[in-house]
Amino acid sequence: MRVKRTIIIHFHEINLKGNNRGWFEAHLQNHVTSILKGLKYHKVRKISGRLIIELSQDSPIEAMEHRLSMVFGIANFVVAWEVDAEMEAIQSGLEFLIAQGGFQSFKMDSRRGTKNFPLNSQQLNEQLGSFVQQRTQADVRLSNPDRTFYVEIVENRAFLYLRKIPGAGGLPSGTGGKALCLLSGGIDSPVAAYRLMRRGCRVFFVHFHSFPHTTVESQDKVRQILQILLRFQQQSRLFMVPFADVQKEIVAYAPPSLRVVLYRRFMVRIAQAIAEQEKAKALITGDSLGQVASQTLENIQTISGVCTMPIFRPLIGSDKEEIIEIARKIGTYDISIQADQDCCSLFVPRHPETMSRPQQAEEAEAGLDITGLVRACLGSATREAIELDFSTFDPNE
Repeated sequence: MRVKRTIIIHFHEINLKGNNRGWFEAHLQNHVTSILKGLKYHKVRKISGRLIIELSQDSPIEAMEHRLSMVFGIANFVVAWEVDAEMEAIQSGLEFLIAQGGFQSFKMDSRRGTKNFPLNSQQLNEQLGSFVQQRTQADVRLSNPDRTFYVEIVENRAFLYLRKIPGAGGLPSGTGGKALCLLSGGIDSPVAAYRLMRRGCRVFFVHFHSFPHTTVESQDKVRQILQILLRFQQQSRLFMVPFADVQKEIVAYAPPSLRVVLYRRFMVRIAQAIAEQEKAKALITGDSLGQVASQTLENIQTISGVCTMPIFRPLIGSDKEEIIEIARKIGTYDISIQADQDCCSLFVPRHPETMSRPQQAEEAEAGLDITGLVRACLGSATREAIELDFSTFDPNE
C-alpha cells in the first residue's frame, strides 16, 4: 500500500464563482505558496476543486497549519493520509487511524468526488462504517461521536483524516483590488484593514504623525501592527506623513471647535493623492458611527466631502466591544492599547464640533493654502516597503 501525507485545502467563497473561478483559484494557490515560504514540502497543486500540498518526510506540519489558518479564501484544510482509491487500501488506512484509539463511538463521513469509484458516498459510509465497527466494537453515533473518520475520494486517490482545521474564509488576497488604509496606532483601523483584506483587497497603509512635536512611538506601533496584519497579506507599503505643519496652520486660522474635522479633511485629501499614485481605488478608515466626535454622521459627511473616491468604513455599525473582539482574535489588540502620542493628540480642542456642515468647514479653510499644504505633506512623506517577518509568525519562535 502506497501511503503519503498530504494537506488538502477546501475553498470558501471560491466555490460560488462561475466562469472566473480559475482566476480566484490561481490567486489562492499563489498566496498559499507565498505563506509557506521557507518550509519544506514537495509542491502545491490544484486537483478537482481543491488545493493539494504534497508533504515531505520533514515537513513542519504544526507551522504549516498555523500559517494556513490565516490564508483568506480557505474554508478548511486537513492533514490527510493519501492512499490509492481502492477499498483494500482505504481499509488499511483506516486500520492505522483506528490504532490511535481513544474512542467508544464514531461515525463515517465519506465523500465520493469522482464518478469512477464504484460506490457512492452512502455506500462508502455503510461499508467502511461496518469495517470500523467490526474492528473496534465501537458504537455508531451520528451526533457528537467521540471520533469522526473522514474519507474523501478524489480522482484515483483516497484521503483519510480525523479533523478539519478551520480556515480564515473570505476571498483570496489580491482578488478585490487595491485600497489604502488610514492607519493609526489605535484599535479600530487595523481591524478595518483586516476586514477589507478578508474581502480580497490588497491593502496599503498611510500613517500621519506629528514628530518631533510628539514621540516616535506611534510610528513604531504601526510597524508592529503591520507585522500582524501582514500575516494575512505578506507584503505591503507604508507611507509616513509628517502632519504637524498642517495642524499648526489649522490652529492659526480656523475655529478651535473645527480643528479635528479639518485635520481629518486634510488627511483624506493627502490619502487620496497617495491612493491615486499607488493605483488604489478606495480609502479605508476605522470609523464607527458615534464613537468619537469626528465620527458623527454630520462630521463624516463633512470629512468625506473632500474625497472623490469611495471611502470604506467596514466598522461603521460595530460597537467597541465587537471591534475589540476582532482585534484580540487577529492579534493587534495588545499592541494597539500601548500608550503613545498620535498626531490627533496635538492641539485638540476642549469642545470639538459634533454637527459640522460642509459649508462651515469650507469657510474655515478659506484662509489656508490647501493645495500647498497637501503638496508639502506629499513631498515630505516617506515610503516603506514592508514584508512579513516569518520569524515572528510561526509557533514557538
